[in-house]
Amino acid sequence: MIALAVIIGISVAANGGGNDATTATSSANTAPQATDDNASADASSDAPAADTAPVEATPTAPQFTASQKNAIEAAKNYLSFSAFSRQGLVHQLSAKAGDGYPKADAVFAVNHITVNYKEQAAKAAKNYLDMTPFSRAGLVHQLESKAGDGYTHAQAVYGASKAGL
Repeated sequence: MIALAVIIGISVAANGGGNDATTATSSANTAPQATDDNASADASSDAPAADTAPVEATPTAPQFTASQKNAIEAAKNYLSFSAFSRQGLVHQLSAKAGDGYPKADAVFAVNHITVNYKEQAAKAAKNYLDMTPFSRAGLVHQLESKAGDGYTHAQAVYGASKAGL
C-alpha cells in the first residue's frame, strides 16, 4: 500500500501537480491547431473588397448662412419674452426699426422654428387685457389687425377665448 502511495506521489509530481486548470489548458493549448490558409482566403473572398464596399452617406446638418442662423436665434429670443404672430415676428426681424434682417432671412427663420401661434395669440390677448379692458370683438379685432398683431382670425378668436372673453 505504501508503495502504491509513493508511485501516485511520484506520478503527480512528474505531471506538474495533478488536476489543476493550468495543466488541462496547457495541454489543450499545445495540441496542434489545424489551419487551412485556403479556407480563410475563401471566406474573405465572399466579402467585398475594402475599396469596393458601398459608402454610406452620413447625414449632414443643413448649411445656413450666418444671417439665417442669427435670425433664427433672434426669433427664439423674441418668443421667449413676448407673444408674436407669424406676421408680427417676420416684421420684427426684418423692420429697420427692429432687427433689420433681410426679409428673406426673417421668413426663413420663422419657417425654421416651431411656434404654436394660437398659444401666442392667447398670451397676447392676456397681455392686452392686463393693460386695458377690451370687448371680445375689440380684442379679436386688435389681435387680427394688420396695424395690431396680425394673427389670423381663427388665432385671434382662440386667443380671446383663452383669455376669458
